[in-house]
Amino acid sequence: MVSNKTINRPPSSKPPFILSDIKKAIPPHCFRKSLLRSFSYVAYDLAVIAILYHIATSYFHLLPKPLSYVAWPAYWAAQGSHFIAVWVLAHECGHHAFSDYQWLDDVVGFVLHSALLSPYFSWKHSHRRHHSNSASLERDELYIPKKKSEISWHYKYLDNPPGHLFYLVFTLTLGWPLYVMFNVSGREYDDGFASHLYPFSPIYNERERFGILLSDAGMLATWFGLYKLSMVNGLSWVVCVYGVPLLVMNGLLVTITYLHHTHLSLPHYDSSEWEWMRGALATVDRDYGFPLNKVMHHITDTHVVHHLFSMIPHYHATEATNAIRPILGEYYQVDPTPFVKALWREMTHCVYVEADEKKRGVFWYKTKL
Repeated sequence: MVSNKTINRPPSSKPPFILSDIKKAIPPHCFRKSLLRSFSYVAYDLAVIAILYHIATSYFHLLPKPLSYVAWPAYWAAQGSHFIAVWVLAHECGHHAFSDYQWLDDVVGFVLHSALLSPYFSWKHSHRRHHSNSASLERDELYIPKKKSEISWHYKYLDNPPGHLFYLVFTLTLGWPLYVMFNVSGREYDDGFASHLYPFSPIYNERERFGILLSDAGMLATWFGLYKLSMVNGLSWVVCVYGVPLLVMNGLLVTITYLHHTHLSLPHYDSSEWEWMRGALATVDRDYGFPLNKVMHHITDTHVVHHLFSMIPHYHATEATNAIRPILGEYYQVDPTPFVKALWREMTHCVYVEADEKKRGVFWYKTKL
């Protein structure tokens, strides 16, 4: 059991530094984007995906039964990990960190995200608002913790190991599509149907609505392509080659984003105390181990600097992180706990938030009702 009294909480007061102090510590070249280098990562990831696909479709049927039962799960894990790598590069396009050309970033991001059944412009706009309102209990866009009075009636029936396991599996498999379709786990809107697929959703303003239609069209084009492939090769072929790796990608996406913003030591703020800098610092870097950190372009272990300077390309993010750590001091949060263990711990212990006993407007996670 984790005790609230033993948690090493960072300062929740206004930092003694400002954004320009942090920026001065980062080497200037970290802010420079290389079109050639960015495209090299796209080419590499797509090449790995193509090689894995070729191996699976050309050789797996030749394996004896016991080996095929091992080969397919290995393919799903590897392919899903590289799907998320491509998703991260499209995410970089959404932050205009891919190149110096906004139109090119949007074209690349749109194509890559659409191929992975993700609505590029829809997500880009809502994600920008998340960065603008991180750790705000009223205005953040996702992973907004509930207060004790807001806990659903059915939680008591899930507050046990089987219930936690059910919730974990449900969240990893359906969390991303439910967020996209129905804004589940997202900010509550009272003035209409909130969905990343609905152009008139209250999430978006008038000038953003055309981008939502484009996002829908991109996803529909991918669905149509999958339908044509299933007619030629069969539904089971599409599920094995594309569907299951996509589920792995969705699970990794939920894991990464959830663990970045959910930790017993992270503060949240109401409108009386929230400000952008403190909200941006209310995130934590995680270590997924060398292979996954590298495959996922270090989105895992450089998230703090990403929230401070989202236009830094991923290939400079590690250097930038190392540069700002001395400036941030106690305000910098990193947790080396293996991500599987951390995911179970946070899912079971970050139950709700409660106001700090001494500081108005500051809230911390509590472990039990």
